[in-house]
Amino acid sequence: MNRTEFIIVTSIILFASFMLGWFACWLVQRLSRPTRADMGELDRLAQQLHEAEEGRDEAIAKLEEREATLMTRLIDSETELQTALEGLRESRTEVEELRSYIERKLARR
Repeated sequence: MNRTEFIIVTSIILFASFMLGWFACWLVQRLSRPTRADMGELDRLAQQLHEAEEGRDEAIAKLEEREATLMTRLIDSETELQTALEGLRESRTEVEELRSYIERKLARR
């Protein structure tokens, strides 16, 4: 086998390998391409995911609003409780003063 024949045989082998690789790549792409039904399913799933995320965001917003309302009510209730306790202390002090006053008046008789 001389040099020219060797180059021709090598060229044919390389070209055949290239064609075989190209055909295999084309075949894999053809077989793995998503169908229209698959694309429709993916679009539907994407839409459902989007709607679920919007629902989650709305639920979080409502939860935060509710939490803020409850915190405000709690603070108001604590303030009212402190005011009521303070009034009760003042009333107890006044009652004790009145009792001691009455006892002094009764003791003088």
